[in-house]
Amino acid sequence: MARIRTGRVAEEIKKELSQILQLEFKDPRIGFLTITGVEVTNDLTQAKVYLSVLGSEEQREATLKALARGKGFLRSELGKKIRLRVVPELIFKFDNSIDYGSKIEALLADLNEGKAEE
Repeated sequence: MARIRTGRVAEEIKKELSQILQLEFKDPRIGFLTITGVEVTNDLTQAKVYLSVLGSEEQREATLKALARGKGFLRSELGKKIRLRVVPELIFKFDNSIDYGSKIEALLADLNEGKAEE
């Protein structure tokens, strides 16, 4: 039963945090940002927010610094929109699965081209 609730809370955090970042969080260092997933601990004290940022490594680092600096604002806005006893601490991490997937896709395309030439 607890897993179902943490899953629902994680999805709600993902939805609300996406809206806050898109509409209310004004920081020029944030580039094209997508929240790919949220994992919440069972006691709802921490939430790992997985991000995908389009751009160079410098832009990724600048985005992470901007989010770390605005963590308090994001948490307070999240508390206004989601009714929880304790708003989870936000931990931002990069999601490398998209980069990994595109790398695998490029490798498979190269293998298919090699077979087509033979």
